[in-house]
Amino acid sequence: MDLKISKLKHPKETFYGSLMLIIGGLIWAIIALAVLAPAAMGNFAAALVAAVYIGIIWFISYVGRAMLRAYMIGHYVMVGTNQFPHLDKMVEDLSHKAGLKKAPHAFVYNSSGVMNAMALTLVGRARYIWLTSALIDADSDDQVRFVIGHEIGHHVSGHLDQPGSLIKLPAKLVPFLGSAYSRACELSCDRIGAYLAGNISASRSALQMLACGSAKLNAQMNTAAFEEQERMVPSIAGWLLNALSYYPRHTRRVEALTHWYQALKAGNAAKTRAQADPVPQAV
Repeated sequence: MDLKISKLKHPKETFYGSLMLIIGGLIWAIIALAVLAPAAMGNFAAALVAAVYIGIIWFISYVGRAMLRAYMIGHYVMVGTNQFPHLDKMVEDLSHKAGLKKAPHAFVYNSSGVMNAMALTLVGRARYIWLTSALIDADSDDQVRFVIGHEIGHHVSGHLDQPGSLIKLPAKLVPFLGSAYSRACELSCDRIGAYLAGNISASRSALQMLACGSAKLNAQMNTAAFEEQERMVPSIAGWLLNALSYYPRHTRRVEALTHWYQALKAGNAAKTRAQADPVPQAV
């Protein structure tokens, strides 16, 4: 069953993503003109220098990603059928449910207490998911399933795919736009993670665990009370902090996931009633 990404994406992702493509495309067009214009005017030396600089930047980026991949393989623990098979099965099952032809390679690494997870691509077309040891230790299997589903969401949504992400790259220089788009992507992936995990309670508590981080307190968490903290966030300082951040605050993420789930449940209930009691057709 293929995941209907368009139905799960947060509306703000579509809006800000379109702006990122337009603005990023314009910036790339300006860069291309800056390189080609000197050549068109006969100044091939200036065009060559600009092209060399662009080539150097690309090469440094490529080498950096290649070194990071080498570090990952040599220092992290790769999940597989012979290494943490229960995690491997989670990644395989959730990737299949998401419609990915090939599951991302998952790695666990020593985070020194930091709870986090990450989706990324490095050299080539391979997809990767990183899970921190602290997250694995503190979360239940249902919560870990949500986290893995969230990271798979980044892959299945195309957030890391080329050429789209490359076109959007220079638009991140626009104040507030890049962070707004990033926050919207996170909200979309929260929805995807909850859909893939199939457990809204564990999904909400997994988000709270990012703030709590205590395995001892995990079973005692009250996500409704945590969500209520969102009402206590100071309006002006909270808005500014949110505008500058690339991730929504945890209370906002729990609240947004709750509202989405309630709307989804209400829509499904209305659809079921309509199917059970269809409108009579005119004779």
